[in-house]
Amino acid sequence: MRIDKERIQEQNRKDIKSHQEKFDFLSNTLVKGGGDVHDIINKLAEFQVAIPSWALGAGGTRFGRFSFQGEPSSLEQKIDDVGIIHALTQTAGAISLHIPWDIPQDYEAIKQLASSHNIVFDAVNSNTFQDQKNAKESYKFGSLSNRDKAVRNQAVQHNLDVIDIGNKLGSKSLTVWLADGSNFPGQINFQNALQNTQDSLKDIYRALPEDWKLFIEYKPYEPNFYSTVIQDWGTSFMLANECGENAYTLVDLGHHLPNSNIEQIVATLMLKGKLGGFHFNDSKYGDDDVTVGSIKPYALFLTFNELVYGMNNNPQNPYPAWMIDASHNIKDPLEDLIQSLEAVQEAYAKALLIDQEQLRNAQLENDVVQCQEILQNAYRTDVRPLLQEARLISGGALSPLNAYRLFKVRENLINKRGKNSIATGL
Repeated sequence: MRIDKERIQEQNRKDIKSHQEKFDFLSNTLVKGGGDVHDIINKLAEFQVAIPSWALGAGGTRFGRFSFQGEPSSLEQKIDDVGIIHALTQTAGAISLHIPWDIPQDYEAIKQLASSHNIVFDAVNSNTFQDQKNAKESYKFGSLSNRDKAVRNQAVQHNLDVIDIGNKLGSKSLTVWLADGSNFPGQINFQNALQNTQDSLKDIYRALPEDWKLFIEYKPYEPNFYSTVIQDWGTSFMLANECGENAYTLVDLGHHLPNSNIEQIVATLMLKGKLGGFHFNDSKYGDDDVTVGSIKPYALFLTFNELVYGMNNNPQNPYPAWMIDASHNIKDPLEDLIQSLEAVQEAYAKALLIDQEQLRNAQLENDVVQCQEILQNAYRTDVRPLLQEARLISGGALSPLNAYRLFKVRENLINKRGKNSIATGL
């Protein structure tokens, strides 16, 4: 299914008057305060977030999975679904594939399909947390960290195969997330497991094309509940340094213990030039992978404050790769992704409102009250008219979620794919 641009524009025309009134009011207010509205809108229009192929169908928990009907059962259908989201939001201009769930049968045809939706291929993701069909070795007791050299070699080779697949598609980065760890004290030797992982990652890094990046993800727990080999940002940072200058830490919002100061982690990594990518989601207790901004929107805003500062002041750090990483169980996955994109853009827009020079002066004067006021004044601003204006000039929908429902997208997908269509992968 594709959404015709004229149909979007027709719907926009019905809402344009109300939007223009709200936008003019906000724009005039910001200009009077010294804000550069034109620059903010351009940055919002340029900001693109990758959609992971596994988030397009219903996710699940250890206890069950509830299909949402009309799910994409092929890579082609997944790309079409991202095309729908991108047509409405003009913010989802990339897709991130997970291998072996998304191995193309015809690379040229897949690239042409993505191009027809104005979509590029973001980082490719390897999978050594599941045993694959006909695999000689098992990852039950670890992959890159496994005490058995044969298992480690198989896991390394899988990553090399993923690099080859990504290279054919035009991707420029590989994301490695390990489930390796232990459930019981004494199960593994911590030092040996870490050393094996480091050696394996260096083998993978040496096989990267010169213009590629390696993103090393971390997670404190799950699926192992006593220890995880790459359990925090410091371990990821250390491993990235060991691999080389094109290896970076990847930060996932959900991959932290409760009350972790994620914005400080982001600031540290950008200062050191090692923040490679960012996965957006939200959580209440642990790695819940729920809709971005649905639980801790202020924390998301504070993180974006550090991201914006870093992008402006840390040339040693490359422009980060952005992606949503979520698992849906009771929501329409496409609606959830649209909500998440809106939350990401909103946090970004609010961070762009912060007068960094004014904040810096307040910090130098130890004016703690003024520092808080500067941040909260930006956070309390309703920036949705700015987001709408950015979508409008880019050809997107003023209200993507409303358009999605008015156009009966899910109903059309069900009619085309059937009620029993199940997404590949998760």
